[in-house]
Amino acid sequence: MPNTIKLRTDVFTKAARLAGFRSDYALAKAMDVNRSTVARVLGGELQPGPAFIGGALTALAPMQFDDLFEIVPTQR
Repeated sequence: MPNTIKLRTDVFTKAARLAGFRSDYALAKAMDVNRSTVARVLGGELQPGPAFIGGALTALAPMQFDDLFEIVPTQR
């Protein structure tokens, strides 16, 4: 069964606030993605793609991939 990447929403949100990002807009700007992308991934409407993952790891350093994301089986 194929796998996908899922955002650990609670950890991501906490890390963003601790890093000083007070809005999705500020976080999205630091991640170099659209604010709507951040909102859609946080809301579960969109899977995190390469730009989101790279942006999150850059903006929320020293957080690591395993801190912010998990690999889960794709649901059919």
